[in-house]
Amino acid sequence: MVQPIFVYGQDVLDMGKVLAVADGSARGVLSPEVKAKVRSSERKVLDIAGTPASVYGINTGFGILANTKISEADTRILQHKILQSHSVGVGEPVPRRIARLMLITKVHALAQGYSGVQLTTLERILWHLAEDVIPVVPEKGSVGASGDLAPLSHLFLPLIGLGEVYHRGQRKPARAVLEEYGLLPVALGPKEGLALINGTQFILAYAVKAVERLHYCLEAADIIGAMSLEALTGTKAPFDERLHRLRPFIGNRLVAQRLRYLLKDSEIMKSHVDCGRVQDPYSLRCMPQVHGASRNAWLHLRQLTEIELNSVTDNPVILEEGDVISGGNFHGQPLALPLDYACIAAAEVGNISDRRCYLLLEGKWGLPLLLMNNVGLNSGFMIPQYTTAALVTENKTLCFPASADSIPTSLGQEDHVSMGSISGRKVNQVLDNLEYILAIELMSACQAIEFRRPLKSSAILEAAHEYVRRFVGFASEDRIFSEDIRRLHAIIHDHSFVRYCNDVAGGLRTDLNAGYDEFNL
Repeated sequence: MVQPIFVYGQDVLDMGKVLAVADGSARGVLSPEVKAKVRSSERKVLDIAGTPASVYGINTGFGILANTKISEADTRILQHKILQSHSVGVGEPVPRRIARLMLITKVHALAQGYSGVQLTTLERILWHLAEDVIPVVPEKGSVGASGDLAPLSHLFLPLIGLGEVYHRGQRKPARAVLEEYGLLPVALGPKEGLALINGTQFILAYAVKAVERLHYCLEAADIIGAMSLEALTGTKAPFDERLHRLRPFIGNRLVAQRLRYLLKDSEIMKSHVDCGRVQDPYSLRCMPQVHGASRNAWLHLRQLTEIELNSVTDNPVILEEGDVISGGNFHGQPLALPLDYACIAAAEVGNISDRRCYLLLEGKWGLPLLLMNNVGLNSGFMIPQYTTAALVTENKTLCFPASADSIPTSLGQEDHVSMGSISGRKVNQVLDNLEYILAIELMSACQAIEFRRPLKSSAILEAAHEYVRRFVGFASEDRIFSEDIRRLHAIIHDHSFVRYCNDVAGGLRTDLNAGYDEFNL
């Protein structure tokens, strides 16, 4: 049985908790105290709706129509219509996990009691999560301010019996699924439609996904980079702790420490201590600085994402004392900027990985040209590096910051928007490519290490090599390498490669992230 893990609207939601709920291994609940706050906020909105005073979104139109008064009799119709009129998303549906994250984060924001929603509405959203009846949400259409209006509108159409949902492996009309369960559509109260669609939950869901994926890519990059360094008989001297105390960026220090642990007691490393090479190329020597800089960007994104996870991004907000404040908490800029920064950080991990792939092919330092003994008849590992080069360039074209642009909407009332929804989708496209780049470097590094036999690498890297060989064998001649890439991409993408290496490290009583708890996911 899935156990409660936190109280919506009351406990602090962090990365571990939100991912656990999204994956179905845990759930959140509404406590009696939270329910009382939600009911109190709802009563305040009902009181406002019955007064002659104009309050945005309760008895007025939206956006440029904020000065258009709506009669008390029409306040509920208004909320129904806003979900319909704002459901203008286009493109492919977002992954179901993204839609689940949107539902989870929206419940947590609304349950804090500043939005005036009905308790029954929150309970219906929790029903969607519990029964895995997940709305179909198009991926494009949000400008990332005034909330993620279009995707959130599609997310909540099923509440009123409209739109589509995924149910038991099929895409179905929401109304049909509600009828199957004997449920009626929710009758939205004043302000509820606006509260549901005002917010950054689309951007936030993609940020959560990016934080998780980039974490595992960074972990993999250190391990794979260490394997490439071993194959190229590089030195571990640039990872000396004394050097990194002199430039103590936390990411740099962490990567240097991880590389020291990963290379500890390596026979390969000991075999060339007096080789006479003074310095390695930057893609080997500067891993702490490059991987570390990307880790610093990751840490910043994680910190801001966890702030947003626990924020109220509605407008207007209903304060406990009854005041109603119209503001801009829905604006996506606080996440748009770090998402664009993380996009560059992820692309750079791929960039330096491609450079190591290239080094492995040059036929230097005792390795055969193109990592195969009989080249000419065979092309060896030449062409997989073409793929990394293509993916690296594609990532560069995706690095233009979406947040650097703004197009006025709502006839100029909403004259600066964040485009953070594009930032969130874009960083995950870069991560898609990065996972393939790392898979190709892993394939190449494992091939190269075989030419160092009978010498062994460290215990952790030997275990990593053995794990890879469960999926992909040594290539003595050309074959369809796309199959190998696909298999290794799978263990990068599902995080099993990193988890296996971490388990081995734990068995050796080595914590690769010791002393740096803020980097642990």
